[in-house]
Amino acid sequence: MMIRAGRRKFAQTSDELAAAMGLKIGTFRNKKPYDAEEFPAAISSDKARVRLWDREQTAAFLAGSPVPELPSEDDDQDLLDRNEAAAELRITPKTWDDYKTHPQIAPHLVDVKGVEHCPRGIVTAFRSSKEAGPGRKGNPGRPPGSWDAVPRDLIASRVAALLDDDPAVTVGTVQDALGLAWATSVRTLSRLRGQRIADLLETEPEMAPEAAAERLGYPAAVRRAALAHAAVELRVRRILPYLQHVADTLASAGLADVQSVEVRTLGDEVLAAAVVLNAAGPAAALVWDERYGWRTAVSRRHPIGKETSTPPEGDGIRYLSEDQQPTPAELLAALADGRLGSRRPGAVHAVGGEHR
Repeated sequence: MMIRAGRRKFAQTSDELAAAMGLKIGTFRNKKPYDAEEFPAAISSDKARVRLWDREQTAAFLAGSPVPELPSEDDDQDLLDRNEAAAELRITPKTWDDYKTHPQIAPHLVDVKGVEHCPRGIVTAFRSSKEAGPGRKGNPGRPPGSWDAVPRDLIASRVAALLDDDPAVTVGTVQDALGLAWATSVRTLSRLRGQRIADLLETEPEMAPEAAAERLGYPAAVRRAALAHAAVELRVRRILPYLQHVADTLASAGLADVQSVEVRTLGDEVLAAAVVLNAAGPAAALVWDERYGWRTAVSRRHPIGKETSTPPEGDGIRYLSEDQQPTPAELLAALADGRLGSRRPGAVHAVGGEHR
């Protein structure tokens, strides 16, 4: 069995079922009332470490009412546990543990009562793409070392055109049409869908993100990744005017050349940006990170760096303010009078000014 499409809300654990039967969990496990022939079958796989039942079915059974039948036809939104996903791919559960880290699968994994599940549609799409062409284990698409056929600066516009024609366009179609690597196709599609969801949410802020994805015609199997990109995109849009204002102020003060600020994500979660300073500036660049605000940097070429952890002070790195979003005037004052290193980095904060 598995959790059939639309029935995630009915998933029931052993603890919950025992409580519904008025039994202590130890008694429940010892007596195993669920082994009775007439008792509703578990919706978890036979060898699952954690058993789950359908609450609607067990409630009907305990009430002496007819037990409703579960849907019998497979659906892309069925949720498969570890063993079921492995069986769908005709691999061992241990191999699934490797496969589930693949970027085509990992963003879509869902937790149901402490048990990891994957939508059937994601599993079958992964199987299809894996069978469609050569590649590394669990990495469908063109062989390692191959290059995208479309110039990098044209990829987004070419994929956007395909998305315009068909909101449900698949990764395989993008690969076939443009000659892109699988990872490039997935990343670009998810990002573009996220941007379009963000556009719609800005136009209609009362709309729920899931409803926006549905209106745009995005298949349920790809919505989770698109919604994650949309959430990041909205955060970027909220913080960018502030960051650009800082950059413009530094340019007006003669400490930086006029430049457009770009926001990056560190570890797919934390937002960061850099303003490169000129020779008149007191450092190579200033870096903003939503965890701790502004700091100096020693490199103009790679001011942010690849580290996702907080860099320690020293060796040219100094923190400039106790706020995540100090005013440009406060930053200029800190740079002018050398009040650096005034705080230790803190925890991640939401952007947009509400934490100031």
